[in-house]
Amino acid sequence: MSHSLLLDLRNLACGYQDQRVVQHLNLHLNSGDIGCLLGSSGCGKTTTLRAIAGFEPVHEGEIILGGEVISRPGFTLAPEKRRIGMVFQDYALFPHLTVSENIAFGIRKHPRQAQVVREMLQLVKLDGLGQRYPHELSGGQQQRVALARALAPEPQLLLLDEPFSNLDVELRRRLSHEVRDILKSRGTSAILVTHDQEEAFAVSDQVGVFNAGRLEQWDTPYNLYHEPQTPFVASFIGQGYFIRGSLSSPETVSTELGELRGNRAYPWPVGGAVDVLLRPDDIVHAPASALRAKVTSKSFTGASTLYRLQLATGSQLEAIFPSHIDYAPGADVGIEVAADHLVLFTAAGSTPVGAT
Repeated sequence: MSHSLLLDLRNLACGYQDQRVVQHLNLHLNSGDIGCLLGSSGCGKTTTLRAIAGFEPVHEGEIILGGEVISRPGFTLAPEKRRIGMVFQDYALFPHLTVSENIAFGIRKHPRQAQVVREMLQLVKLDGLGQRYPHELSGGQQQRVALARALAPEPQLLLLDEPFSNLDVELRRRLSHEVRDILKSRGTSAILVTHDQEEAFAVSDQVGVFNAGRLEQWDTPYNLYHEPQTPFVASFIGQGYFIRGSLSSPETVSTELGELRGNRAYPWPVGGAVDVLLRPDDIVHAPASALRAKVTSKSFTGASTLYRLQLATGSQLEAIFPSHIDYAPGADVGIEVAADHLVLFTAAGSTPVGAT
């Protein structure tokens, strides 16, 4: 599989009428990769998707697909000429057409239409259901028909707008893994929009975190979690709390939890105030430790329990303990910090993590 650049958004600004929802957006997707635009409602991810699809014009910058400019100010290549497939939140299937007819809709002139429809039904595990109508299918099956219909014309790029949001949690999880397998088996490049972090991580090779119309970081799920570049990404991805500290050397921070030493050097002045990100897996149970915290609440998840803790100073933390370690709210607990991988920001919150 070639990893050539497929989609390139360069300094993009887009929105509705004169309102700019998205600004200064730069994003690159390689062939065969699945990207995801992640963020809360109204942050600009769907606007970006609609601009890529050709439904919205761009105010600034350009969108390049397969080396060809498909959008720039004053020029928007029509959606149907873009070789882009689209799967919507509400599936948008034609109720009066059978499953097979729905899938065949975009390949009416295809010489091997019947064969392609058969292959698509097999691909999305709906063999034998081609003669049914959409209303005779479950939500998950309808979503697979929508996927098959979008893939039948062999688009260069597939766009999925909150495709699993109408499904229950267990089905969402299963279908998101299935969709990833289907896209990977065909080498189809795709961009998914979601506000569900678990879904984004399950499906995508690269994830872009949006905040109020700006892309804060476009990176692998691993890097977003372990190497967040801004305080927003650090707090949006995964769970965690910031505690204040001061840099006592390029590798160590002095905090109310003691001296914390990381595995990287920070270039900021020693003595400067910093915020330290501590995730639940950085705090471990240590009954004999002098460092104490009070349990304020807990969530049992089966294999482990997530505890919300309060330090004597009032600072909040979260910790994951194995589920056989059981404390009631109000209990006093001994803890230690096991974070050799420290994520720090200058206290102003303006400087990104910058290991030297």
